[in-house]
Amino acid sequence: MSSVAVVPDHPWLLPGTLTRPTTVVRRTPRDWFVDGLCFLLALGWAVLAFGDSLGPEPEFALNAGPSWLNEVDLVLGVWLSAALWLRRRWPVALAVASLPLALFSVSAGAALLILLFTVLVHRPLPISAALTGVHLLTTPVYTMIRPDPVLPFWATMAWTVLIIGALVAWALFVRARRQLVLSLRERADRAEAEQQLRVAQARQLERTRIAREMHDVLAHRISLLSLHAGALEFRPDAPAEEVAKAAGVIRASAHAALQDLREVIGVLRAESGAAETATPERPQPTLGDVPALVAESRAAGVRVGVVDAVADAAAVPPAVGRSAYRIVQEGLTNARKHAPGALVSVQLAGRPGDGLAVEIRNPWPVGEPPAPAIPGTGTGLVGVAERVSLAGGRLEHGRDATGDFRLAAWLPWPAS
Repeated sequence: MSSVAVVPDHPWLLPGTLTRPTTVVRRTPRDWFVDGLCFLLALGWAVLAFGDSLGPEPEFALNAGPSWLNEVDLVLGVWLSAALWLRRRWPVALAVASLPLALFSVSAGAALLILLFTVLVHRPLPISAALTGVHLLTTPVYTMIRPDPVLPFWATMAWTVLIIGALVAWALFVRARRQLVLSLRERADRAEAEQQLRVAQARQLERTRIAREMHDVLAHRISLLSLHAGALEFRPDAPAEEVAKAAGVIRASAHAALQDLREVIGVLRAESGAAETATPERPQPTLGDVPALVAESRAAGVRVGVVDAVADAAAVPPAVGRSAYRIVQEGLTNARKHAPGALVSVQLAGRPGDGLAVEIRNPWPVGEPPAPAIPGTGTGLVGVAERVSLAGGRLEHGRDATGDFRLAAWLPWPAS
């Protein structure tokens, strides 16, 4: 998933390499200002050095060599100062091309230092170290060609090495700072992308949970509706009281199904910021609601036998109890769909520390069903498996050695 990079408040104050590190770098207003300042400094130094050479006592070692060398030095210094406008695109090429000037040119001194600084900041350290070493090697030659009128040879060498060392230290500091900024930006973008991914995963998990709840609830309600409607269909001559009772159950189940469906759709359509103002969900069922679930199935004509051997049902954690309720609900729904008229056995057992065991068993159907089968989504057992897996339990389902269909789950029940 792609993330949107954070735009700085004042990008014109930043170098182009920091505002657009992954695209073609264009000069920002800050870059234009810095490049213009570097050009003026280099050009001013070239003009100052040439003007000093015209005086009776030059201070910049321009009195050595033939007189025409000063004019050539000025032309080369002005040329290299103008070439500084291209230093961001071709810093290494300009630095290498101007290396001969480091042997004798005074006017190009400032421009040479600016080019070396640019390479140190923007290019890999091996290339920067090589160019710095070459500049240091040219220092003795320059000192012999342009001897200082005041300082001895070794003093001039020491000052030159000190100036280059200070320039290297400054450039490495700027380089490290920019790399730190880029690293922090990359980490921020990656953290934002990971946060968006976590939000998407959480949203997907929530949708899966809602779909699972929707299936468990609606499949149970609709299977009850189908059973009661089937009873009315096959007994049109039933007493009016039984017809009225069945119609009342159908109406109540339909209203409950519509309410469940309305809540699920409301959650799916709700905006992320509307959670605080949304209508609270109804309390989720727990293990204590299993008797009511069994009573609904019995009222629909399903024969259900219950063996409850739970040591302390009130102490069952709500999440474990809700999972057990949904497992029983799915087992009863499957029995109504696939084994109508069969005796369904529900067994609950467990204690703190040993876990909670849930088993629903019914005989395997024999022959063709007397009525059209109730259609299903085929995801009921998948949802139960997901629910049990999330709870850290185990699930078994299928036909056992006795020929019965068995749905059994074990859920962890930690000791208090």
